[in-house]
Amino acid sequence: MPATIEDTFRLMWDLLLSKDMDAVADLFAEDGVAEFPFAVDVSQRQRVGREAIRDYLAAFPEQVDMHEVTALTVHHTEQPETIVAELTVNGRTVSTGEPYQVGYIVVCTARDGSITRYRDYWSPLATAAAAGSLPELLDSLRTEATR
Repeated sequence: MPATIEDTFRLMWDLLLSKDMDAVADLFAEDGVAEFPFAVDVSQRQRVGREAIRDYLAAFPEQVDMHEVTALTVHHTEQPETIVAELTVNGRTVSTGEPYQVGYIVVCTARDGSITRYRDYWSPLATAAAAGSLPELLDSLRTEATR
């Protein structure tokens, strides 16, 4: 079991890079929450519970082939169970072969070695561009704006 929140966070990214999605999900508390506030589709903004997070992660390696995490900086907060991390992920989008280079800001909270809350702020524009789905993303934003 990781000793600190930073150890837990770094282990999670090592497991993501090795494509061990079950082990990533196992790092979450049974009632852990994964949030993606910048996700365009409202239904994709939050996953509650380890099994919902496991289901969400299952197809990820078929979408993005992550090769490395660079520029990782971890900021400790006044709450010892919470960190804020800045990082860049490099790889390729599986469907298009396009390079995947996306910056992330993550707020991660863990208790007793289990992630209880993971807030992941990433650029939907950068990921859509790498996936070749930028026109669809822009169309969905236009549709949402007219509601």
